[in-house]
Amino acid sequence: MTPIPDRNLDALVTATKAHRSIYTDPAIFELEMTRIWGQAWIFIGHESQIPNPGDFFTTHINHNIPVVMIRDKEGSVHVLHNRCGHKGAKVVEQRSGNVRGALRCAYHGWSYRFDGSLLKVPNETGYDNTGFDSKAPCYSMQPLAQVDSYRGFVFATLSASAPNLVTWMGGAKDCFDNLCDRAPEGEVEVAGGVLRYEHACNWKFILENLNDTMHPMVTHESVVKAAQDYIATLPPEAVEQRREAEIIPPFGASYEKFEDSGITGFPFGHHYDGGKTSIHADYSVDPEYHAAMVAAYGEARTREIYAFNTHNVLFYPSLTIKCAVQNIRVIRPISVNKFIVETWSFRLKGAPESMLQRTLLYSRLINSAMGMVGPDDLEVYRRTQEGLASPSNEWVEFHRQYGRDKVLEDRIVGGGTSDLDMRTQYGAWKAYMEGSIFEAKVSGVAQ
Repeated sequence: MTPIPDRNLDALVTATKAHRSIYTDPAIFELEMTRIWGQAWIFIGHESQIPNPGDFFTTHINHNIPVVMIRDKEGSVHVLHNRCGHKGAKVVEQRSGNVRGALRCAYHGWSYRFDGSLLKVPNETGYDNTGFDSKAPCYSMQPLAQVDSYRGFVFATLSASAPNLVTWMGGAKDCFDNLCDRAPEGEVEVAGGVLRYEHACNWKFILENLNDTMHPMVTHESVVKAAQDYIATLPPEAVEQRREAEIIPPFGASYEKFEDSGITGFPFGHHYDGGKTSIHADYSVDPEYHAAMVAAYGEARTREIYAFNTHNVLFYPSLTIKCAVQNIRVIRPISVNKFIVETWSFRLKGAPESMLQRTLLYSRLINSAMGMVGPDDLEVYRRTQEGLASPSNEWVEFHRQYGRDKVLEDRIVGGGTSDLDMRTQYGAWKAYMEGSIFEAKVSGVAQ
């Protein structure tokens, strides 16, 4: 690994502090791309985005390595380096679509099977007696080191030494189970388009903010107050308007409400807030949806599914999910001070259309660049990015409830207003950056 001259990791992250340079130093960002994004399991896409043979979806696994997810003729899903084995050109340029027959490079016409293996080299006799071996893996569109999916969610990693996907997820995989179990048919599928939202700041800010429950009542105060004032003007029969407006007020919940929700951290930097309760816990249940759930699972199991109620779940470093409202946000780093967030909405298979409309409504109100909550957060991120240029204080602190975290066998739990989420992330950040993350089971918390 590349050394970090004058950047001792012990001096960059401690049990309760992170040095400001981890947000502002381009050299540290490049190392993160290699040591974190190049080692962790990174979310690529969902199997429902490529339902048919030849369907593909392209993205990047970090800031500059293009990959393509494609379904082969036997139905298997592959994630390949989007690079021709000849001159190195990107083979697939479109974001999504369908390929008939084979993948074909636009430069010299080399073609590939959907599993990435080389199919044909035009005028191949020119290679006779040159030592060229068309069967050598280097001439294929090579698969990533490991590819796997869990309940339709496809991940890949550039690391051959990373643990398997389920081990890496740990107890946080319960949240994927809950998301999918909320569908009467036990499956979800991508529905609608994507909301892409560019952020002019460091990628880590949004991950820190997910389970930071000390900011909502401050950062979102004005929009919450406006929503409450609007709701007070609505007549009882304004059911649709009330349903939309009532999404906003929970973001202004009290410190006590958020404290009661709790935070749970896992190895490798994952965590969620809530579980027994969250700001989504009081959402009304659609009677038609409830009837479909009871028909599928029975009353007791249905209530059990509803009862596991998280707010934001992080699979560090690339994916956040909201089980109760069926959307995900995908983080795509660009540079030390720029990243893109993509929000995808999901249909619960077997559920009435009203459930998808609620998900789409939530995404527009909360996660859109033109929404009513997300822009508040972005404004704070922007101010933080600019403020950290100041050397007046070299540190960002996360002391809240330090020493009170309860360490269990496979997770760490704490109060909902704790900085446990920061300690979880930066314990993993440091282990990834040191290259020790997969050498032993890590607690995920800097000690």
